[in-house]
Amino acid sequence: MSNAASSPLPGSGSGPARPRAAVILAAGQGTRMKSPTPKVLHRIGGRTLLDHAIDTAQSLNCERIVVVVGAHSPRVGDHARKRLGEGATVLQDPPQGTGHAVLAAREALADFDGDVVVTFADCPLLSAPVIEPLFDLRAKGADVAVLGFEAANPGAYGRLILAPGHVLLRIVEAKDADDTVKQVKHCNSGVLAADRALLFDLLANVGNDNANKEYYLTDVVGLAHDRALSTRAAFAPEAAVQGVNSQGELAAAEAVWQAARRSALLVEGVTMPAPDTVHLSWDTKLAPGVTVEQFVVFGPGVSVASGAVIKAFSHLEGATVGEGALIGPYARLRPGADIGPDAHIGNFVEVKKVKVGAGAKANHLSYLGDGSIGPKANIGAGTIFCNYDGFDKFETHVGANAFIGSNTALVAPVRVGEGAMTGSGSVITKDVEDGALALSRAPQGDKSGWATKFRTMKAAQKARKDK
Repeated sequence: MSNAASSPLPGSGSGPARPRAAVILAAGQGTRMKSPTPKVLHRIGGRTLLDHAIDTAQSLNCERIVVVVGAHSPRVGDHARKRLGEGATVLQDPPQGTGHAVLAAREALADFDGDVVVTFADCPLLSAPVIEPLFDLRAKGADVAVLGFEAANPGAYGRLILAPGHVLLRIVEAKDADDTVKQVKHCNSGVLAADRALLFDLLANVGNDNANKEYYLTDVVGLAHDRALSTRAAFAPEAAVQGVNSQGELAAAEAVWQAARRSALLVEGVTMPAPDTVHLSWDTKLAPGVTVEQFVVFGPGVSVASGAVIKAFSHLEGATVGEGALIGPYARLRPGADIGPDAHIGNFVEVKKVKVGAGAKANHLSYLGDGSIGPKANIGAGTIFCNYDGFDKFETHVGANAFIGSNTALVAPVRVGEGAMTGSGSVITKDVEDGALALSRAPQGDKSGWATKFRTMKAAQKARKDK
């Protein structure tokens, strides 16, 4: 049994590529997540599942993206509109299955002439290279192209009923499958591509005569086959189409994503002695020649230049690290930290919104928040930029080649000039001119013999108590 091949589509083959649009299904309630956060706003690699789906649609050069949302999660719609604009969402209310969800986008795409791909906001590992074969099938004449995979445990997945040559006859949902169909290991990812007009025409004819009384998107395959249209399947690795429906599946998807990203960085020339202990974000940029030691966490917005070393147990977020810089161990770089070439930020040093000049050093036990540190300045242990008065933030600026003594508190707004020094234990509340030494300690007074007398008194008190 086979399908009749249709004539080549406009724009297929050697002609110009057809315009593309994406419908992203994000209306599921996600009750199994057991979280006040909507399922598709949970994060993989520091980025929401929905944003991963939008990124993929944009990487596929989809000129139109429509996100189908549910009335139960207004935050999902708000997030999509903030990313894509006011016309980017449509409402499925009440939810009546995946076919009904896609049909909700019909009016939004009424003026679109081209191919539509349907994807899911809860499948963060779906990438453009995984989906692209569907458009290849379209270009070769397939009227409906479906993305499948071979499941190790088919379980509750819909089954792809195939003829030779990956000709797709129909898709059977697991709840409607008999024992023979349940033996099939070729499963449906839910992702498909078709001409916009054909897709919505087929959906208009989908019924709900099934175990769930829902309108299945998958039924368009059988309807297309009944019309002697060409229906084909492409296949992807199971991990690439992995969905997220629970916290356990979210963690599993995170692990797959992290492993793939770490492997790519190793290929690109990043040194990681224990890569499984390094946590990356979706936009982490590590140049070839960077070394990342064990148990380092990269939050969003980090860029590290070649030759830099990020030592163990450091946490970076929203930070830039220059060539040859040394960070950690146990350092924390917060948003706005800009660490210059060959600078050192050592153990238990926290930097927030400070530009650190080339060759400057803050090797231990300091908080540096709001301001700047000039080239080759030295920040002693226990230095604090006192940047907050309970209401507003103020800046501290330390000049080039300055030396800040240990346990100095710099009360912003304040400037320490080039080549200036502060004495250890000082509280600096006024600007220090270039080349000057600033001291603000109380005078030291010694009481001769006091410590000896104190110890003698304490010993006598203890002896009386012990009697």
